[in-house]
Amino acid sequence: MDTYLETERLTLRHVTVEDADLLIELNSDPEVMRYLPPGEAERPAAEMRELVVPAIVAECRRWQGEFGLFAVHEKDGGAFIGWFSLWPESDGPREDAELGYRLRKAAWGRGYATEGSLALLHKGFTEFGMRSVRAETLAVNSRSRRVMEKAGLTLTGEIPVPEDMRVIDGADQGGVRYGITREQWQQR
Repeated sequence: MDTYLETERLTLRHVTVEDADLLIELNSDPEVMRYLPPGEAERPAAEMRELVVPAIVAECRRWQGEFGLFAVHEKDGGAFIGWFSLWPESDGPREDAELGYRLRKAAWGRGYATEGSLALLHKGFTEFGMRSVRAETLAVNSRSRRVMEKAGLTLTGEIPVPEDMRVIDGADQGGVRYGITREQWQQR
């Protein structure tokens, strides 16, 4: 599939059904999945290949290429390092989206999550007329919170932890939501 977005070091493209094994492998790393619902890592490979990834691809098509789940590769060498997402709520306005990311452990600490997040914010605010972007994580997930802050999002409040995540170490400290509006982004 065609490139959706390029940064200095990364190439992002919409996820395809051929990416299922890459996503399965990414989800199989317990450290990558540490602050995510346990059920995601436990999904059978067949379910990922036959149901989950095709549903993601269909949802990307629904948004006509503007939003979605994006496989991210290093420009230097082309290695798959994870994914980014930028989606409006299914039943919400398209101008308000949620940012997400999941990277292989080997890609941590290299600034990729911030680089990709900044590029998606730029594209969303300048090309797609978004008015706000939010991101959520557990309060104890300091790495993800740092990425959100480096990308310009600010803490907007606490959120309840979903039932399926209450078994995660630190979930008792709650969840947090970060956000940024187009006006705040323009002032950066």
